[in-house]
Amino acid sequence: MLARQCRGSRSLVRLSPSTTTTAWKLGRPQCHLAPSIARIRSLVTSADSRARPLSRPSRATKLSNHSGQPDRKLATAMGEYRPSSQPGLDYPPPSISPEPLPLTFNPSEVLQVPYPEPPSLHVRTRISPMGISGNMDEVWHVFDACLRVGKLDRARLFIERLSGHLVGNATPEQMIALHDRYLRASIDELLADHDSERANTLHTWYEIYIRNRKLPATAVTIACMLKLSILSSQGSRLESHINRYMNTIDYDTRLQVLTIADILSPQDLAQITKVSPQSYDMSEGISEDELETPYMNSDGTVADIPQVDPVNQKGQGLKALKKSLSLFTQIPEGQDFTSLSLDEMREIQSKLERDSLDSAIESWRRIHIENVKRGYVDASSIFGSVLYSWHVEMEARLKLEWLAIDKAEKCGARTKSDQDRCLYGPLLQMSRPDRVAAATIIAVINTLSLQGIEKGTSISTIVHHLGKVVEEDTKTLQRNGGRNPKPARRSLPAVLRQHAIHSKTVAPEGESNALQEWPSNIRLKLAGMLVHTLLNTCKVKAVKEHPDTKEFISQQQPAFGQGFVFKKGKKVGTLMANPQLVSMMMREPRPEVLVRQLPMIVPPDPWTKFDKGGYLDSPTRFIRAKSGEVDQKIYAEAAIARGDMESLFKGLDSLGKTPWRINSKVLNVMIKAWNTGEAIANIPSLNPDLPLPPEPEENSDPAVRHQWARAVRKVENEKSGMRSNRCFINYQLEIARSFRNHTVYFPHNLDFRGRAYPIPPLLNHMGADHARGLLMFGKGKKLGETGLMWLKVHLSNVFGFDKASLKERADFAMEHWNDVLDSTDDPLGGKRWWLEAEDPWQTLATCFELRAALESPDPVEYVSFLPVHQDGTCNGLQHYAALGGDSWGARQVNLEPSDRPADVYSAVADLVREQVTEDSDAGLEIAQWLKDKITRKVVKQTVMTNVYGVTFSGARAQIMKQLDDLYPNLHSESGISIPSFGGYLAKCVFKALGTMFEGAHDIQRWLGESANRVCRSLGSDQLEDLSQLPMDDIGGSTSKKTVQVEIKTRLRSTLVWTTPLRLPVAQPYRKIESKKISTCLQDIAMPSTHRTHPVNRRKQLQGFPPNFIHSLDATHMLLSAIQCEKQGLSFAAVHDSFWTHACDVDTMGSILRDAFVRIHEEDVIGRLRAEFEARYGSSIYLGYVTDKTEAGKAVMAWRKKNNMPLLSEGLLEYKRQKLMASEDPTEVEEGKNMVTPASIAAQYGDPHEPTVQDGDIAVLGDMANSTSDSAAADDGEADVEADAMDAQGPIFSVASDLGESTVEETAKTPSAQKKKPTKAKPRQSLMWLPLDLPPVPKKGDFDVKRLMHSKYFFS
Repeated sequence: MLARQCRGSRSLVRLSPSTTTTAWKLGRPQCHLAPSIARIRSLVTSADSRARPLSRPSRATKLSNHSGQPDRKLATAMGEYRPSSQPGLDYPPPSISPEPLPLTFNPSEVLQVPYPEPPSLHVRTRISPMGISGNMDEVWHVFDACLRVGKLDRARLFIERLSGHLVGNATPEQMIALHDRYLRASIDELLADHDSERANTLHTWYEIYIRNRKLPATAVTIACMLKLSILSSQGSRLESHINRYMNTIDYDTRLQVLTIADILSPQDLAQITKVSPQSYDMSEGISEDELETPYMNSDGTVADIPQVDPVNQKGQGLKALKKSLSLFTQIPEGQDFTSLSLDEMREIQSKLERDSLDSAIESWRRIHIENVKRGYVDASSIFGSVLYSWHVEMEARLKLEWLAIDKAEKCGARTKSDQDRCLYGPLLQMSRPDRVAAATIIAVINTLSLQGIEKGTSISTIVHHLGKVVEEDTKTLQRNGGRNPKPARRSLPAVLRQHAIHSKTVAPEGESNALQEWPSNIRLKLAGMLVHTLLNTCKVKAVKEHPDTKEFISQQQPAFGQGFVFKKGKKVGTLMANPQLVSMMMREPRPEVLVRQLPMIVPPDPWTKFDKGGYLDSPTRFIRAKSGEVDQKIYAEAAIARGDMESLFKGLDSLGKTPWRINSKVLNVMIKAWNTGEAIANIPSLNPDLPLPPEPEENSDPAVRHQWARAVRKVENEKSGMRSNRCFINYQLEIARSFRNHTVYFPHNLDFRGRAYPIPPLLNHMGADHARGLLMFGKGKKLGETGLMWLKVHLSNVFGFDKASLKERADFAMEHWNDVLDSTDDPLGGKRWWLEAEDPWQTLATCFELRAALESPDPVEYVSFLPVHQDGTCNGLQHYAALGGDSWGARQVNLEPSDRPADVYSAVADLVREQVTEDSDAGLEIAQWLKDKITRKVVKQTVMTNVYGVTFSGARAQIMKQLDDLYPNLHSESGISIPSFGGYLAKCVFKALGTMFEGAHDIQRWLGESANRVCRSLGSDQLEDLSQLPMDDIGGSTSKKTVQVEIKTRLRSTLVWTTPLRLPVAQPYRKIESKKISTCLQDIAMPSTHRTHPVNRRKQLQGFPPNFIHSLDATHMLLSAIQCEKQGLSFAAVHDSFWTHACDVDTMGSILRDAFVRIHEEDVIGRLRAEFEARYGSSIYLGYVTDKTEAGKAVMAWRKKNNMPLLSEGLLEYKRQKLMASEDPTEVEEGKNMVTPASIAAQYGDPHEPTVQDGDIAVLGDMANSTSDSAAADDGEADVEADAMDAQGPIFSVASDLGESTVEETAKTPSAQKKKPTKAKPRQSLMWLPLDLPPVPKKGDFDVKRLMHSKYFFS
């Protein structure tokens, strides 16, 4: 038992170590009892840190699973984490100790997150006359913002409105959380101005709004009231207040009061215990040693704690960025970062992340001052000065907006603009006018630059992006002390999560305060106001020649204009840049305009939470997700809380810790090439020679003029693309030049499938050829004997000679030694051999490295920094071949050992060539024209993307592009359209792949059928909710319209699976609802998705096979990264291309092979099936029954007799499944005797007919839907009723298979001449079935362990 004795009182206070309470932020004790207080508060806080969030028990009864596993309660997202006891894999790599990873699947550990209740349709959202929203989410955020900016009177209005039940249905826990937050802010204000009258008002507030309304006062509430009493009262009045408040709480709450150090100081606690000694039982004292304190002066006064001296930063810094980053104005010239400690470098990194906006402002100001000093009276043509003038004007406008917000909040009758200001005003005022102005300018120019500055961008895109930028900057500012740094206090969402665990309006547990998103409505209104201000503020000087006098006339014009274009028949508002501004940006692109997230100069922070890792201060998420895609975030946070992400975090951390440096030799050549303005390698020309086609006569054929207009647009788009690309490369060169003398790091995060990406958006190793050529490892290693060989092979690979044996590739480098010398001696003036390469800049970098090694005294001892790549052979097909056990396919993707590398693209081209030859010999004209034109290049892209779900139309477009490039006269010579050729060859490619990867074809079919059943299912939670409703509320009609409404709105089961690294993958594809947000610019369509929205079945089905394969290749990469770090290897990856030092290629190759075997020696598809059964086994889904079969007739007879709505049939079937899963024999027998459509169909055999229609998914060897991807995305899925009634066969007839072929063209083919009418399939009806999955396809005879001996698996 711990005790504490307070000076001036003999009363003792006892604190139970087992007490748990909120983990409040602790301040340093400042009285003579400091050590004991600190110990007590530490114990209470640490006890709370071990507490787990409570879970809401599922209302559904868990049915027994179908895999024979014992029936166990599934671990839910809200449940406690239990460490896995599953062993690692049995197959260890030679001489390597593998990381013990939980690859073995246990159905009892499936992570499940219950679906929330659908949002109420009757929520009041209208703004009140006081300017307060009726939306609860908006109330929380605006209330919190009011407290942060000191608008306590307005914050009080929110509580009064909530207390009057004018907004939503706030729970008592939520209400007391608001009161606590308000009282804390009031105490801060009282400490500043010592207004005793204000304190008395708050005592009255407590009596009226807390005590009289019987709200559950917390320890925070009482601590605040005690603090108010001490600040405003003395003597007997103070004693009366203390006794009154202490007597309203129980003993445990009194103990919690002691831990709230940011409200009650040690002196306050001494006064409280002196007045109310009976509140605590202090039967034990403490030692004299604990009474000693180092925090007291000799005269008994409290000592001030000394401030930490600021770091005296040294180093040269980033010279190019020094002009735009205020940090580097403090750094002496001629020094670098190497002499700094890690703490000093972390301080610099933090300032780099925090000061980007302030740095940009200072940069613009400095440029303007320098121009004035140089005598440039008119600096309107210098971009930096223009930006400075914009910023000054916009800052002044925003200061007026600040005043308008205050006026709108106080006025009585409010206009629409005033109501909007009441919403976004407090959030805007958390920042500063100068920062908001800079953020607006940067964000708008950034968006225009990325979209194409001369083409314009939709206002909706700009507003969405700008809102995010302002929100992130405001949160960063608040994390670092706000507008005027104050003692940190928790934000409202954090308090709400602790007080209302079950609240539907509170953000999920695990997300930090900084990443709570602002309501979209407020964010868009705010961004719309900022864009409107930008339009009315920013000007550019335009100079034109007078047509008559020939004098030059200057005029100030708006820098941006608002217009509209028609897209898909809809009027779309656009923001256009003034041509003068476009010209200015093309001449003087400024890096500070675009750069927001730079490479790091220190290793990234390790990932520990969903939002904690990577950058030191900048907000970063562990998983990338679009706004509204919450499924993946919720599952990931639950997995993190359960401890499942440790291995995944290790993999990401190992990628981020890889040091990099800029290759100065390549950078010098690249800058020289850039300055010439020529088109060199992938650098576009400064002035591309792309003449416009001559315009036809005005009276010419409309078709000719239409063709001319298309040609003009094509040239203009090509010019625009080249300009945008040149601007982008300019930014990359500026960053590379800035960091050329420093080691940098790239923090990584994941997409929802688990694929890792570097977070810095501009310069990283996943960029184009020139970006990769600029980078090399930050640490070097000696080549060694094998390293020298691999360096030569690498030169051959990046040049494009990568289909030969390893010996032939190494010989290729030496055969071109003279070319290597010429390329390095004079890269731009010599023979330019390196420019003939497939990847010219990487080829040049390898030439420099190989020459330096071979010309060194001992090449084996040469220290190399160059990354050497090992690329997979169509990695997706490698995974499919291993999954299906396809021996033939495995040979084509180098899973089988061989003396030479196989080339799957050439193999497919050979099969296609055989098919074309066969059709040509049969007299098919289209094949006769293609007989000698089938090359590897024609089919490569289609083969590569087929495994990732390319549609038929996508494959046709890919082949059409290749035919256009290779044979531009094919159409004019043959008279057959290019789409016809493309469609024919796409069919041939699909057929060849189906032949080569037969097992993979069956697996894709299984994935599609399983996914379709899940997406057409109702979960047990939904069914339990429906079973509680009266039958009349479920619906009593079986009309087509009712079925569509009832079923479509309830099918919300998204596909979720777990990767071998225990990452839960949740597909984000749901129906998107658009809501119009009115802004001062225009109405903005805000897409909205919610977990209660129905899934987009078509996207779920088409995305599942490729996403599943992506999750496997992501697992393979991260497993390899973890093991490479353990072995001391530098490692980087670009999906299926893995990089390390030349001397470590063999070691990395062994690790890559072992990781692939460890994944695929398990039954991956069988494990997926078991997980689906555990996750969805208690669901029912909509299947089909063919009406004319015996089962169909029996079902129709039952329905005619019972006349039951379809949803009621589902509840009846669910009840039957529950009874049959019961442990009570009586209930089991009752379930067996129940009659439902599913039980009737089961009497006639397997009731599960295939639910996947032709065209639902793209399958190897099958021809997928010809509808374009965009159309599929727009149309979504077909109605479930239509699915049942229309029972379509293959979507394409022969004519549509061939594309846009004419009747005459199709008549030339034998199939068209003898075309038979398509026989319609029998009519089918919907029927609820238990969600049983089809059996896993039989696997082929390929043994994945054979790849351990394959030299060309990755090479």
